Amino acid sequence: MNNFFDAIGIDLGILVVMLMVLVLVLIVLVLNVSLGLHRQKRRYNMFMKGADGQSLERVFSQKLKEVDRLSRVNEHSLEEVRGLKDMLSKSLTKYGIVKYDAFDDVGGKLSFAIALLDKNNTGFILNAIHSRDNCFFYIKEIVKGESYILLSSEEMDALRQAVHFGENKVQ
Repeated sequence: MNNFFDAIGIDLGILVVMLMVLVLVLIVLVLNVSLGLHRQKRRYNMFMKGADGQSLERVFSQKLKEVDRLSRVNEHSLEEVRGLKDMLSKSLTKYGIVKYDAFDDVGGKLSFAIALLDKNNTGFILNAIHSRDNCFFYIKEIVKGESYILLSSEEMDALRQAVHFGENKVQ
């Protein structure tokens, strides 16, 4: 074996020193990895034990029960929201109001037509005609934005306002 090292020009003493240095470096690396592993093991044990001494299994069990409870609450809330949406679809949420003078001798625009509609444009128009001596109310049914009874121009304006209630007007 000496002939081999002599042939390539390496002194055996230098080779032994280099190998000893390499062994020392490897020992330092092994110690470093061992300490890191020990620290990780300690962290793992603390994690599994829990911060306040509870076991991780108990913490998971509590959290899963909480998730189940929240799931039930969420289902109940969704049912209530569905019910509210159903009620809202039947509610009169759209309106239009037109004030006018029904007679030339009566001012102040005390007469009015008000249209009240649901989301399907079904509802009614209430027309209040004010004179000097009386006030008369008329109601007309509206189905899907249309009336089967002839509407006055004021009632048509109120119906148009209600049908387009909430729409953005771009001009």
